[in-house]
Amino acid sequence: MAAGQRKIFKITLLGDGAVGKTSLRKTYLGEGFKDGYSMTIGADFAVKRLRIDDQDFVAQIWDLAGQQRFSAVREVYYRGTSGCLLVFDISRRSSFENIPSWIAELLKNNSNRVVPIVLIGNKSDLRSTAKDPIMRDQAEEYARSLSGWSGFTVPYIETSAKTGENVDEAFKTLLKNIVLFYEKLYAQQ
Repeated sequence: MAAGQRKIFKITLLGDGAVGKTSLRKTYLGEGFKDGYSMTIGADFAVKRLRIDDQDFVAQIWDLAGQQRFSAVREVYYRGTSGCLLVFDISRRSSFENIPSWIAELLKNNSNRVVPIVLIGNKSDLRSTAKDPIMRDQAEEYARSLSGWSGFTVPYIETSAKTGENVDEAFKTLLKNIVLFYEKLYAQQ
C-alpha cells in the first residue's frame, strides 16, 4: 500500500453468544484466557499495532455481543468493517447453523459491502467431548461455499482460545487478506 492509504483496519468478531469471541480477542492481545463466561454488552473494542510485510498497521478489533437482544445496538458497530472473523463453537452445532444470519446482518449493516472473512471454528479443545461436534471437513466445505459466493477465498481455521491454538494465525490470515483486498482496490483506482 502506498503512503497515505488506509493503514487502520476495523476487524469485527461475529458469532453467537458464548462462542469465544472475547476469549479469542484477549488471547490474541496477550491478555490470557479466563475460565468462565463473561457476556459482552453491546460491543468491546481494542487496538493492536502490528507489522505486515514491512508495513505498519493498526487493527481496531471490535467484539460484538452475540445475543439477539443486542442486535439493534450491534448495527452501528458494523459500519466501516474492513474484515471479519466469523466465529462458531465447534461443540455447539446451533452456532454453526446461525452463520448465514451473521453474514446477512454484516451485509445489511455494512452498506452491502462484501469484506474479507475468515471462518473460525473455536473451542477445538472441546471436540472430543462434544455430543455433535462440527467436523473439520463440514466447516471447510462451508468455507468453500462462502468463497464462491463472496469472491474472496474464505479460509477456515480451527482455534482454541483456551490453549492458544491458531489464534495468532487466524488474526494474521485475516489481516493479510485485508491488506491484499485494499492493495487490489487501490490498484484499480
